[in-house]
Amino acid sequence: MLGLKNISISEKRTFFFHSIYSTIDGILYGILALNEFVLLKSLKGSEYQVGFLFQLPVIVLLFSIFFNELIKRTRHKKSFLNIFVIITRLPLLLILLFPSNIQDVKIYHQYSFLLILLIYYFSSPIILPMINLFLKQSYTHENFGKYYGLSTSISKIAALISTFLAGFILDINQYFFRYLYLFMAIAGIISIFILTRIDYQNRIPVIKRTLYKSAVDSLKKFKEILTTNKPFLHFQIGFMLYGLAYMGTSGVISIFLNNELGLNYSSLAFYKNGCNTINFLLLPFFGKLLGKTDPRKFAVITFSSLGFFLLFFLITNYVRASFSFWQVEVYYTLIISYIFYGIFSATMGLLWYIGSAYFCKNDEVADYQSIHLSLTGFRGAFAPLIGIYFYMILDFSGVFAAGIIFLVLAVLMMFWSIKKFKQ
Repeated sequence: MLGLKNISISEKRTFFFHSIYSTIDGILYGILALNEFVLLKSLKGSEYQVGFLFQLPVIVLLFSIFFNELIKRTRHKKSFLNIFVIITRLPLLLILLFPSNIQDVKIYHQYSFLLILLIYYFSSPIILPMINLFLKQSYTHENFGKYYGLSTSISKIAALISTFLAGFILDINQYFFRYLYLFMAIAGIISIFILTRIDYQNRIPVIKRTLYKSAVDSLKKFKEILTTNKPFLHFQIGFMLYGLAYMGTSGVISIFLNNELGLNYSSLAFYKNGCNTINFLLLPFFGKLLGKTDPRKFAVITFSSLGFFLLFFLITNYVRASFSFWQVEVYYTLIISYIFYGIFSATMGLLWYIGSAYFCKNDEVADYQSIHLSLTGFRGAFAPLIGIYFYMILDFSGVFAAGIIFLVLAVLMMFWSIKKFKQ
């Protein structure tokens, strides 16, 4: 079953618990995919609040270096993870107290929603590296990629189903989001409790430096790598330009879909699931391609596909041809746009996680990925709000055009770097 014939009992046990965790995590991810529309539709949030919302998942990455050092020093990692997840998930229960009609929604409900989600996202810099710690110790090197990929596929299928169901439910009653977040709180805690059933031998940490000194040394290493490894620096400059385009337009796109096109939850779920399906189908192909390709060449595909995604959004602002089926409003140009977004998602999912490893030795991977995550957090701290600010000045077309220009510059940077520094 699922190719589990040639692995040990311990690995089967690991795959079993990891698969359950991945299924629940996929369901939660599918619900979170509609976050910005809950804020816009059900809580009547402002444009700048949407910008804040898009900052939350990435701004916490600024703390990656600190959390990485904290994990290294933790003796009882399973207990630490369980406690941390309880702390970050329980605030979701407070959303149950939110009003069930628009007349009673106040500004403090909108900001409370943002604060609760910020606390929720603070678990990411802890959960993601600790999952890899558990799995690296439990799977053999030969089986790690295979069964990690299977669990990821299970997660994506669960996300597709949950996004569809959440959109359908919220179209029936848009204030049912209160119960969806209640479910997220309980299921999120249970999923981590299940994950920590995976066998893991705690290693007693050898502490030679204080946490502060370790963080300072990491920043010095950060500077040294960027100044001495030019191809990696160029790769990160390209990512910075891409990040400004992606994060700067994400909130504006949500406002466009809600305010300008007036899409309901089912329509929004349709587009998100469409690109996620393409992502799911293309991921194996691009996974093999990245293994044989300079990440800078691969980045050209990623940045270009996002550029075409924005281009067809720009066209949609002027061409509104569409048709309806069931409760879904289908725009011809958005179909093309989200096909490109599916290509972008499939390539970026790989490039973002493992692209940095191409530029370093095996024992330097953690340092390089830490730099990559920190720079993601840095641009996430301001790019979404800048995008909203320029939307106020330039309207939708100006922001989409600006995003395309940044992506063209990112592609040109990759071509220039490849020509100047061949790896």
